[in-house]
Amino acid sequence: MSEQQNVENKSSMHNFDEYIRQTEPNKKEKGIIWQTAIGLQQIDGLKPSEYLIQTAIKNIEGDITFEEVKNLIDNYYIAQVARQDNNQDDRTEEADKVSARIAEILSEKTFSFSPTEYLNIHRRLFVGIYKFAGKIRDYNITKAEWVLDGDTVLYAGADNLRATLEFDFEQEKKFVFKGLSPQQVIEHIAHFISFLWQIHIFGEGNTRTTAVFLIKYLRKLGFKNINNDLFAQNSWYFRNALVRANYADISRNIDKTAIFLNRFLSNLVFGEKNVLKNRELHINFMAIVAVSDTVKTENDTVNDTVFNLIKENPNITAEEIRIKLNIGIATVKRKIKMLKEKGIITRFGSDKTGSWKIN
Repeated sequence: MSEQQNVENKSSMHNFDEYIRQTEPNKKEKGIIWQTAIGLQQIDGLKPSEYLIQTAIKNIEGDITFEEVKNLIDNYYIAQVARQDNNQDDRTEEADKVSARIAEILSEKTFSFSPTEYLNIHRRLFVGIYKFAGKIRDYNITKAEWVLDGDTVLYAGADNLRATLEFDFEQEKKFVFKGLSPQQVIEHIAHFISFLWQIHIFGEGNTRTTAVFLIKYLRKLGFKNINNDLFAQNSWYFRNALVRANYADISRNIDKTAIFLNRFLSNLVFGEKNVLKNRELHINFMAIVAVSDTVKTENDTVNDTVFNLIKENPNITAEEIRIKLNIGIATVKRKIKMLKEKGIITRFGSDKTGSWKIN
């Protein structure tokens, strides 16, 4: 996805900002839902029409229901075909219909953690769009990825998809979250969701289905205040993070890494402020960082010392680092920010009671 597409997609979201900033709970919730639903279309480079946005606003205002939104969108495209004046391409129609369906699903308070629910979400999102909506693919697939320089993730084979899906769900049902630290919670959720996505059980629409399922699952786990803005603004990052979590090429010294997915989920679940930059996920970017890390600058001494203190004591605070190094607090915070942006460290919890993780 180009930077221009990113700008265009984000600009279409400003329509809901005024509702999200409101204190009226119902309108705020709907605004967040619609922003998320539309933002998720970025995963496949899609941009909904202005008609969809205006129809969504009517729903937020309480003038029409989610069911009426879907009917209006369906009739809009039926009428265009009948008049033979359809000025929207098929992908815009897909973006409009899937956005409306995602919004409806996210507005519902029901959820069942099961393979059937996962399949049903795909069916509801893509019925009438893909012939295989809700059906397990019966062929093998590859997908050229920008983040992998055109290479593909090795997806599960078509001959054992259902068994693989059911096994992953059974293992997750047995897992006990009690007693885990925030870091461990994030790492486990990243592990489960990346495995679920890697199955790639559908011919198309896997990432949007997985994202909707993840949001519903997090709510079931008790995370009521997840930051859905992350999906609205960084859905492409989310997909690329899933790719990196499932790709390895040992001949090129590239291993699977969940660092990027952990960053995204930490922001999503715990409100962390990890910087999410798509270019950092590219396999060549990582190689450049690896090389540049061997080149020392005059500022690296302080950087390394800050890092070493954090490594020795993951619970150390910025103020304690300032005292130990006898430097200004602004310098400490600047060095910590640099280490975080490079993906070297991750912060969990508050500034006073949280802890650091060395990636």
